[in-house]
Amino acid sequence: MPFFPTQSEILVSSLSSKEVISNLGKVTKDVNFLAYDRTQEEGHLFNGTIKENRFSISLVIQKADSFLPLIKGKIEDTPMGSILFLEYSLFPSSAFFLGFWSFVSMGLSIFFGFFANQIWYALICVVFCVLNYAFAWTHFNRKIKNSQKIFHDILEMKKTD
Repeated sequence: MPFFPTQSEILVSSLSSKEVISNLGKVTKDVNFLAYDRTQEEGHLFNGTIKENRFSISLVIQKADSFLPLIKGKIEDTPMGSILFLEYSLFPSSAFFLGFWSFVSMGLSIFFGFFANQIWYALICVVFCVLNYAFAWTHFNRKIKNSQKIFHDILEMKKTD
């Protein structure tokens, strides 16, 4: 089991890779995730970048959400359509803070348990670490379901001309 929340998925589509990219392009605003841009355009479901047979997208949101998945995908053509390999992960900043607070709380539990001889404080830190981690996984998995539903709907769009 990976330390940071991730999930992968393989989808088979009757659409060619060009049609999948075209459908994604219609609902994706091309953005740099590291740039600060507050302009909003109607009609876009995703923000991200789409290249020839790869993409990196996330849902458009109206308020901050630390558990929003970043969807990285690769598309391969087949004689009958295409295969999509998807990876859902936390944004790097969210993964950093999850790791940081897990490290700090475990470090404090070691300090309180072995050096300060305060077992209750050590247990509180361990419980905080476990609850924080479980909270992150639970909410990340809930957000994946939202992203998957919208992404699957896009794959069911009719073929483009």
